[in-house]
Formats: sequence, structure tokens, C-alpha cells
Amino acid sequence: MVHKNRTLAGKLGAVGGALLLVGLAAIGLTLWLSWQLEGGAAAINEAGRMRMQTWRLAQTISLGDVARAAALADEFDQSIALLAAGDPSRPLFVPFEARSRAAFADVGAGWNALRPRWTQAPAAPAAEVARQAETLVARIDLFVLEIERHLARLTTLLNLVQFALIGLMLASAVAMLYSSYLFIFNPLAGLQAGLTRIREGDLSARITERSNDEFDALAEGFNRMAETLQSLYQGLESKVREKTLRLETEHARLAALYEAANFVTRATTVDHLAQGFAQQFRRVAMADASAIRWSDESNQHYILLASDGLPPSLAEAEYCIPTDNCFCGQDRAQAHAQVIAIVSQPPARRPGHCERAGYVSVLSVPIRLQERLIGELNLFYRTPVTLSDDDRALLEALASHLAGAIEGLRAAAIERESAVAEERGLIARQLHDSIAQSLAFQKIQLSLLRGALRRGDAVSIDKTLAELDEGINGSLSDVRELLVHFRTRANAEDIVPALQTTLQKFQHQSGLLTHLSIDGEGLPPDADVQVQILHVVQEALSNVRKHSGASRVWVNVRRTPPWRVEVRDDGRGFTPPAADAADGLHVGLRIMCERAQRVGAVVEILSAPGAGTRVVMTLPPPEKQALAA
Repeated sequence: MVHKNRTLAGKLGAVGGALLLVGLAAIGLTLWLSWQLEGGAAAINEAGRMRMQTWRLAQTISLGDVARAAALADEFDQSIALLAAGDPSRPLFVPFEARSRAAFADVGAGWNALRPRWTQAPAAPAAEVARQAETLVARIDLFVLEIERHLARLTTLLNLVQFALIGLMLASAVAMLYSSYLFIFNPLAGLQAGLTRIREGDLSARITERSNDEFDALAEGFNRMAETLQSLYQGLESKVREKTLRLETEHARLAALYEAANFVTRATTVDHLAQGFAQQFRRVAMADASAIRWSDESNQHYILLASDGLPPSLAEAEYCIPTDNCFCGQDRAQAHAQVIAIVSQPPARRPGHCERAGYVSVLSVPIRLQERLIGELNLFYRTPVTLSDDDRALLEALASHLAGAIEGLRAAAIERESAVAEERGLIARQLHDSIAQSLAFQKIQLSLLRGALRRGDAVSIDKTLAELDEGINGSLSDVRELLVHFRTRANAEDIVPALQTTLQKFQHQSGLLTHLSIDGEGLPPDADVQVQILHVVQEALSNVRKHSGASRVWVNVRRTPPWRVEVRDDGRGFTPPAADAADGLHVGLRIMCERAQRVGAVVEILSAPGAGTRVVMTLPPPEKQALAA
């Protein structure tokens, strides 16, 4: 015997259709009962109107008004006809029930017997008319009573149907839920259980339930899939997965190391290199943020060199932190790779900036160059994290790459600066051996000439010789100052000692008071950039000595990015030339601007007659310095 499979839609349609038919029948019965109640109520209203008409007609007959009595009798006839035929425009009819119909027939019979008596003349006595009216009203009251009894039974039936309809709704909901469970959720649960077993590695999982619908085809396909997987992967799945994970891990490590080595060859500045490594550290470690901090030589402070994903407020607050002040910035003696769980620390030891930013774990990896600690890598997580041996080795290898690359950039910058200094020393020696000695010799000759010529026109000769002597002294002073410029070298770590030395020489040569102020903390520029800064400062000091007539000089240095160096005096001031001026005046100012342009910096000359002069040199961001170089 062949059984035809029923679809899931057919099953749910059958259940829903049956419930819909029962519901429509219940609703139809409720509407019919409501119609009967409305028609009976309207019939009662019309019967009440007939009762009133009876008394009015009896009163009119007693008064002897025959014409009025005939009109009222016609109205009563209309009420009888309305109740007998019903009103098609609204529910008004005598209920189709025997006792109500019998009472209505009795009212009609009574009226038919009284009508000839009440409408003919002479009229009956008033007492007899009143007695006849009472008899007719009693029949009407009996008619109303029968209708009310019938309506009461219908009301009770309507209430029962309404309660049944509520029960039907609840039963429908339960039936639909049960049908959904039976036809949908239960088979889905079986499929889900089978998938769970497959996901957990039990390839022997099978689905045995049969529902003769679409789920039956799904179960059959699932069983075939499980059989295929069991035959292909039994005994091999765990090994393949292990090998695959190991290869993926090794590939990711090699790719990270290769990318780091490739990036090192393209980086041109320390900041560019550190920013790229910060992004790579964050990506490799899947951290929420990363930071690279650089330590000074004495390991007293850690300066934020670069960051990626770190909130600006946190980066600004922790730009420079004392060593061992919090979990970031370890002391060189105890520095090691470690994971710090912020939430597990006592409230007094929790770093407030990290906790406010939502970080719960910090991974700290020291950056070492051989045995020397030069910085630290910090990785921030908003979830708890652990550090495996493989991850530790990868991060330490990347940190070693970063340390070597930065040291290489510093060595290259020092090498460039040394080459420039060597070349300028050679030029200085040549100037000393030629121009300076020549001018000194001329000074000696002029002194001898002045002594010999005193025997002639002494006034003219002395005046001329004094002018020559003054010119030669000025030339000699300029040459010596130029020699100082050429031999100037910056410190590889900090420009402050070189500035102090320059100001001491200037104060000794000129006799002017000098003041040096340093603001902020930051990494020093590259050595070749420091040389240009020193030359601009020296050129500005030379202009102060020659032209300003000042008594004091101030040099202010701001070391937070962007670097800013200002030379200010209290001299007579002047009107700065236009930016595009092409005359031969203000050669020193033009030289300062040219030196600044070599490293991408900007020099501003701010002065006015009687208000002193300010020379401000502003360095560009590190990446723009690299482009300028």
C-alpha cells in the first residue's frame, strides 16, 4: 500500500483550516444570537408602544372623539402589521418561538374583537372601555413577557457561546503550538542534536525519526553526509587539524617577521619606524591598542614614541612617565615580558587611565639591544589574555628587530653628521691657513706703515690707518666666528649641551648676558637636524652682536613635538624685509631660512623698531623631516 507524503505546509494548513472553520462557525452563531436579541428587543419596544396606544385610544373613545379614535386605531393596526411582517431595514421581529408567536396571535385576536366596538358610534361607556383596554394591555404584557423569557434563554446561550469561543481561541493557540512543536521544532531539535554531535567529533551520529515531510529528506541527507565524513576523516581529522594549526601559526610568525624586516628597509625616521611597528605589534598580537615607549640613558623616564588605537587622552596623559611608576615602564633590573591583569590588582595599584579606557589586561615586553634596555612595548586588551611561549618568542623577536632598526637609523644619522662635520672642519682649516693669516699679516704691515708715516701728515695718515685697522679687526673676527660655525657638532643624544656651549662662547665674546630655558620632554631630533638648529641659533646670535645693540639674549627651546627654538633680544629692532625681497641686504636672515629649509623647518623673523627681535624656528613632524632629508 502506497502512502502519499504530506508536506509540512499541508499539515499546518490542515490544522489551521480546521481551527478556522470551527472559529467561523462559533463567530457565525454569535452573530445570529446577537441578531435575535436585537430583533426581540425591538419587538418589546414596539409592544410597549402598542400598550401606550391602547390607553390613548381608550381615553379618546371616552371623550367621544370618533375621528381621533379612528386615526389611533389605524396606528395600532400598523404596529400589529410591523410585528407580524418584521422590519427589513433593522432587526425587528417576533421571535420564531411558539409561545411568543401564540402570545402575539392572542394580542391580534383581542384587538380584532375590540376594533369594531371602539371605532363605531355610539361609543361604549367609559367604564366598559377602560375594562376592555385593561384586558388588551394584559394580553400585550403577556406577549412582552414571553419575548423576554425567550431573550433571556438566548442571552444565556450567547454567553455560553462566547465562553466557548474563548476556550476555542485558547485551544487553537495550544493546538498551533503543539503542531509547531510536533511538525517543526521537534524535527529541528533532532537535526540540531545530530549537528552538535558531528561538531563535537561524533561522526556516528544519525537521525532515526521519520515525519513523512520535508524534514524526512533533510534527515536522509544528514545521514548520508555523516556516513561520508565518517568514512573520509575517521582517524585522520585530529592529525590534519593539528598539522594545519601548526602550519598556520608558523606561517603567521614568519609573515610577521618578514613584514618587519621589509618595513625596516623602508623606514626613514625613528618615528616612522616606531609607528609602523606599533601597528604591526597590535595586528600580530590582536590587541585593542599598542604603545612603544623609549627609555632615556639613565632609565629614569619612558617617553611615548608611537601608539596605535590608544585613546588620545590616554596617550597625552602618559606621554612621559617615570620608570616603575605603574605597570608600564619597567625598571631595567626587573624588566621581563609579562601580562598584568588590571582588574585583579588592588584599587590603589590600578592605573586610572587604563581602567577608565576599559582595558583589563596589559602585556609588557621590554625592548633590548643586546643586553641594554632601550624601551618597552605595551599591548592593551579589554578582555583577559594569556601569553604562550611561542607568542612571547615572536614578540621578543619583533622587539629585537625594532631595537636594531632604530639603532641603525641613529648610527646612520650620526655618520651623516660626522661626514658633514669633517667636511666643514676641512674648510675651516683652509680658511684659517689662508684668509686669516693673510689678514693678520696685513694688520702687521699696516701697523708698521702707520709708524713710518707719522713723520708726514699725521692726522690724515692716522685716520686712514685707524679705519683700515678697524676693518681688518672686523674681518678677522668674522673669519674666526665662521670657523666656530664650521667646527660645531651636536651631541648624538641631546642638543642641550651644544646650546649651552654655544651661549657660553657667545657671552664670552660679546659680553652680553644670555639665558637658556628648556621646556617639555621629548626625543631629540636626528644629529644632522641638530646641526642645522645650532647653525640657525649661531647666525641669530651673530646678528644680535652685530646689529641689535642689545644687552640681553634669551634662547627658549620647547622639546615636545613639534620642536620650537626661539632666540630673542631686547635690542633696537628693525623692520623685517619682505619674503620675496631680492636685494643684497639681510644676508644672515636669508642664510637662516635656507638652513631651516634643508630639514623642512620654518623660520619666522618677528621685529619692530624699538621692540627687539625674535627669531623662531619650528621643526616639522618627524615624517616630514624624513621627506625633507
